[in-house]
Amino acid sequence: MFDVLERKMIVPNLHQLTVLAPDVAKVIEPGQFVIVRADGNGERLPLSVADWDRASGALTVIFMEVGASTGRLAALMPGDRIPTVVGPLGRPTALDRFGTVACIGGCYGIGSLFPAIRALHEKGNRVIAFMEARSGYLHYWQERLAPYCQRLFLITRDGSAGIKGHAGRIADVLREEAIVPQRIFVNGCTFLIYKASIELARFDVPVIVSLNPIMIDGTGMCGVCRVTVDGKTRFACVDGPDFDGRQVDWAELLKRRKQYVDEEAFLVHDSGCGRRHP
Repeated sequence: MFDVLERKMIVPNLHQLTVLAPDVAKVIEPGQFVIVRADGNGERLPLSVADWDRASGALTVIFMEVGASTGRLAALMPGDRIPTVVGPLGRPTALDRFGTVACIGGCYGIGSLFPAIRALHEKGNRVIAFMEARSGYLHYWQERLAPYCQRLFLITRDGSAGIKGHAGRIADVLREEAIVPQRIFVNGCTFLIYKASIELARFDVPVIVSLNPIMIDGTGMCGVCRVTVDGKTRFACVDGPDFDGRQVDWAELLKRRKQYVDEEAFLVHDSGCGRRHP
């Protein structure tokens, strides 16, 4: 069992969960993920790791409350215990001294991109970060990211904070600011990383995206997370989750992500998960 140290809603429907998992925290690297369960009968949820403390063993994830299983996670409080924190899973993000790097995060991807941004800065890169959201009140962790970024841009679709626009606006900003990235990293919902991959391909550099297909076991055994990259079948859990977004078959991935929409909606309404905490 794993002790819950903290669980709080940081913006509407987005939660920060910190658990005590020392065996994972001492070896986790940027880009890797864990699988958690809220209870013994709970669904296995793959979540990218947003931060860790190797000394104390604390491990932090950011997740969006969208269904019955994440609703159970969102009901956890300090002192609760959960049965499963499996990891680290997946391959670490390949990080080096590239020069100028553009890092784009949206939704839970802001948090899960934080370890890579910190590591890129420590390796001597010039980090240009973009935080994307529908509205300004959905931004978070600016104070954590800022020390590791030479420039930090806020982008909102309603124009309430920073630059008005979406992923397509980022390419314009880079060009207007005369920023020429040698590597691009994107993390967030599938639609964001898809749009960013298409729009930023014009820079002719790798656009590294963290894919989030449907996943069950996380060890390459079930094959549910298969994706097509550069014309070849890959498993996001063991071959990824990082891939070059310019090579991903996005039509296939977007279609497979919608495979269980009806079943997920039924579970939300039938779960009885009504307990909520601030």
